[in-house]
Amino acid sequence: MSIFRYFIVLSFLILFSPMAAHAEGAEAENKAKQIWQLLDYLAVDYGKAVQDGSVRSASEYAEMQEFARAAQVQLKELPSNASTPMLMKQADDLRVTIDQKAAAATVAVRARALASGLVAAYPVPMAPKRVPDIKRGETLFLAQCAACHGTTGHSDGPLAAKLNPPPIVLADHGRARERSVFALQQIISHGVDGTAMPSFAQLSEEDRWAIAYFASSLSYTDKERQAGASLWSSSPELRVSVPSLAKLSELTETQLAAEVGEPNAVALLAYLRSAPAKAAGLSTDTLPLAKEKLKESLVALTRGEAATASRLALSAYLDGFEPVEPALAAKNKTLFEETEITMGSFRNAVVAGDIPKAKKIEARLQNLLTDAQAALAGANDPLSAFMGALTILLREGLEALLVVVAMIAFLKKADRRDVLPYVHAGWITALVAGGATWGVATYLVDLSGASREMTEGFSAIFAAVVLLSVGIWMHQKSMAGRWQAYVRDKLSSALNKSSALMLFTLAFVTVYREVFETVLFYAALWTEGNGTYMLAGLGSGIAILAVVAVVLLRSSARLPISQFFAFSSALVAILATVLMGKGVAALQKVGVFASTPIGIPRIDLLGLYPSVQTLLAQLLIVAVIVASVAYNVRSQKRTA
Repeated sequence: MSIFRYFIVLSFLILFSPMAAHAEGAEAENKAKQIWQLLDYLAVDYGKAVQDGSVRSASEYAEMQEFARAAQVQLKELPSNASTPMLMKQADDLRVTIDQKAAAATVAVRARALASGLVAAYPVPMAPKRVPDIKRGETLFLAQCAACHGTTGHSDGPLAAKLNPPPIVLADHGRARERSVFALQQIISHGVDGTAMPSFAQLSEEDRWAIAYFASSLSYTDKERQAGASLWSSSPELRVSVPSLAKLSELTETQLAAEVGEPNAVALLAYLRSAPAKAAGLSTDTLPLAKEKLKESLVALTRGEAATASRLALSAYLDGFEPVEPALAAKNKTLFEETEITMGSFRNAVVAGDIPKAKKIEARLQNLLTDAQAALAGANDPLSAFMGALTILLREGLEALLVVVAMIAFLKKADRRDVLPYVHAGWITALVAGGATWGVATYLVDLSGASREMTEGFSAIFAAVVLLSVGIWMHQKSMAGRWQAYVRDKLSSALNKSSALMLFTLAFVTVYREVFETVLFYAALWTEGNGTYMLAGLGSGIAILAVVAVVLLRSSARLPISQFFAFSSALVAILATVLMGKGVAALQKVGVFASTPIGIPRIDLLGLYPSVQTLLAQLLIVAVIVASVAYNVRSQKRTA
């Protein structure tokens, strides 16, 4: 098994080098959020520093100048792209405008424009994953924030008088109308340098959103909230202005007022920010976000902003459509597949700069996404919940099961049971890590669509490369004679510590990839009232997989060793081909690889997807397998 050593370095490079690049992407996302926070401060607070061309507060004005310079410096540190020159020019214009003591309205407009351009160039999630618990937010606010901001947001807490600068008056409606809930969430997450406002990063993402929503409601009165509730129920046409939780989270009152008028904007936000879970039609449905991003992408493309259009198209898929994929696939698989393929076609048209084609596809996608919303709005019947849970586990678990069973059977056949603990440790650790991933993704961090697809894609390619090397080695040994002598004299030295560690790694990566995807599917499908049926589907799936494992292990034990190696080499070669197709397909979704449609059927079980790139990747694996078989046959003939 010395061939393992040859592939160790290659496999780890394939798996971890791109992940290092992805870590850099996460760092860029965090930096973009910090810049956005600085720009939001400028837009909201500049009026306190300058009025009518004169400085009202020297300290406030100095802070505004510092924030403008800091935003400009941090912009330079972001990865360069086609939007960088325009963003840098906007940042420079903003700094000059502040130095000239321009009007607050001018500074606000320029700061907001730069913030919008920043988010378009470096897309970041700006909404919670689920409807915030306002009661939980109130409890946390009273425990963590009231000492400074006061119980009603008037900055009259016992510590407020001792702070310089004083804490923000959250109940001040004039300031609050310029600030989104996302802005408050960012302040809570990162704190504010130069003030007493600390970071509350130790709280979960969910808790920070809950506090932000409660704090955003403090500038409104009960009368305004009641008016908003009445308006929301009696005027369906106004709901279009706030179609989703994502939109509500990033919307300021000023922005909404420009669309629906000042009185309506005040009433609507007073109601929705204080009771997002009760607002009819408002949910964590991300499909409206997908629709919005598609429109923005098309607009950017027509303006000649190719890079921005491409990023928005990718965001439409990852942030808008990808989160609901599992639920849609379970309810309407045909619609899911058509929408996913059409999303890829739209991204291709954007990259190619084909505006007429992009417009045609975008119109088609709007209809498909509307159909998807209707499908997801249907009732969750027990049978669909059970079958969804069962089929997901069988589909995702079978590949991992085959790999692990093949390794266990091989080691038993080779009389190397002493190495079995490495394999068992690998798959058990993967199960534990999968559970931890679910907990982290649910309660601690917002695991983006890009993160999921990158993890799944590179893990699949890593497993495919290792399995290919194993298959080649197994086929070579299946053609040699004197098996017992080989096992007795060679295997003990071949299965050294590095090979055993590789078996652990292969078992871990293969199983973790499937567990990772399965728990995310289950989390997306889980709704109130269907938990029992999903657990029943999960239990049934585990029982079926256990039966399959027992049958495979007993069958392999009765095979002569040469036949066993021949069968195992064929099995792992097929699995390598399947995983390579799935890995490339996952990376296509995040733009690592292009996607060129081709007229072949989609067969998830075989890792077969209708794109030239996935097919070529699988054909490359097949070509390597055919070449290795031919080489082994010729070598056997020469030896004979």
